[in-house]
Amino acid sequence: MRKIPLPRAVGASAAAVLLSLTALTGCGQSSSATAGSGYTGPIGPVNLKQVCPAKIVVQTDWNPEAEHGFTYEMLGPDPKIDAAAKRIVGPLFAHGQYTGVDLEIRAGGPAIGFQSVTSQMYQDTSIMFGYTDTDHSVQTAATTPTTGVFAPLRINPQMIMWDPASYPAVHTIADLKVAKATVLYYQGTPFMDYFLGAGILDKSQVDGSYDGTPANFVAAQGKKAQQGFASAEPYLYRQKIDQWHKPVAYQLINDAGYPIYASELAIRSGDLDADAACLQRLVPVMQQADVDYFANPAKVNALIVEAAAKYDTGWVYDSGEADYATTTMRELGIVGNENGAAGGFDPARVQHIIDITRPVYAAEKVSVPAKLTPDQIATNRFIDPKIGFGS
Repeated sequence: MRKIPLPRAVGASAAAVLLSLTALTGCGQSSSATAGSGYTGPIGPVNLKQVCPAKIVVQTDWNPEAEHGFTYEMLGPDPKIDAAAKRIVGPLFAHGQYTGVDLEIRAGGPAIGFQSVTSQMYQDTSIMFGYTDTDHSVQTAATTPTTGVFAPLRINPQMIMWDPASYPAVHTIADLKVAKATVLYYQGTPFMDYFLGAGILDKSQVDGSYDGTPANFVAAQGKKAQQGFASAEPYLYRQKIDQWHKPVAYQLINDAGYPIYASELAIRSGDLDADAACLQRLVPVMQQADVDYFANPAKVNALIVEAAAKYDTGWVYDSGEADYATTTMRELGIVGNENGAAGGFDPARVQHIIDITRPVYAAEKVSVPAKLTPDQIATNRFIDPKIGFGS
């Protein structure tokens, strides 16, 4: 199964499944009890020990994958993989030197019973950072608010793909409407609600039965389009899925009018001021790690592949897919500078996301604060404008 977004709401039967998975994975009962790294080397020029927790805990949104690469880039020597708990811990390094604290990276998705990262952050306050998306932060702003402090991906890699042989005249998602192609998507995906409301696609042509597997797309023999990730599916369908083994065409949902920041690192909004001294030193470390990872991803990708295999959640992730992801994210500009710096946010873009998602959530009777502002959803307060990707 590929990565799929979590539904915004679940019915009784789905909730029962989630609860059973929760019981199996210990979701909601996690803590920072995992042993520390034990590293005792000298602290370099970035000293986080003075202002940060002894262990920085990051809750990711899925199994280990290249989209999380910068986080793993911050791990120093000999990180410890805890296969049972689906987490990895090691000394936190900044550009090759120890910072005086540990880093713990936790898997999401099946490892947390498919709960949202935001719910995990509010259940377990040992989690300092959670991976979330801008639209989800808007959705939860009234109940479990989060504020993004670092955006490792400038553009969301989510896309809708189709068979170019079956639809030679289709070049954009909007063209699928003209072609009257069925579009498979995961039920509860907010970008689809926006596309329908904006008239980019028709309700009559969308099918919410996508479950992350290729079965339906392959069975349609090119007659259906499908959501996915530009950093994964084009490689998988051409190289790994024997029943297909040919190219797919696609357009990023960002380029079709839904420009969220995906997998940004956020904290609980109420902790922003209390954590400010730590964030002031740590966020620039994240920026540099993002730049360093994409400059030379091989070592980190090997660790990601190793961790994914040891976690044994059913997620299959090999070096070919990791390499494809990093190369593709660079080529498509999915990673890069925002407002001149790595990891920054464009406030006007955040405001636009608030504006276009507000009616989507209103239709679902989800309350979004009337005076919600971009700086409540994402902030550049801790971004170092001097750290960025070269040309």
